[in-house]
Amino acid sequence: MKLTRTLVDAGLSAVGGYLGTKAMEPVSMKLYDLEPAAARAREDAVRPGPPYRIAAQKLSTLAGLELSEKQLDRLSLVLHYGLAVQWAPLYPLLRRRTSIGPVAAGLVTGAAMSVVADELMTPAFGFSAPNLDYPLVTHARGVAAHLVFGLAVAAVFEIGWVLTRTRR
Repeated sequence: MKLTRTLVDAGLSAVGGYLGTKAMEPVSMKLYDLEPAAARAREDAVRPGPPYRIAAQKLSTLAGLELSEKQLDRLSLVLHYGLAVQWAPLYPLLRRRTSIGPVAAGLVTGAAMSVVADELMTPAFGFSAPNLDYPLVTHARGVAAHLVFGLAVAAVFEIGWVLTRTRR
């Protein structure tokens, strides 16, 4: 049973990470559109480019690879969705090891990804400008979008567990 549960969770992590990312992207874009023009201009002025594209360029250079633009685009998507798929297993860990419910576990999953990935790792590795260069509304948008990610991951797991009867 434990192997089955592990395999189900691995599959749900892939689906949840993918769908969570798909759910957060339009939310992030809509919130960006609603931001004051001055905040958007400040963000656009300091942003060196899409973080996953910068990560793809840096990592391929470190590996000694000369990738075409199309290959860099593909690697960017792999990194983008790959991080989400790797982050999604936090949800079942929270649900199985703590007493928090699905909504809280989803929000913690999303908030943790926002803090660790967006606020710490991305600027630390040089995939974005330093945090203080961005307006506060940029950070708030990131948190909100990642909360949507976490809730989508929660929905995928909870539905998947019901369908496969593997929650506990």
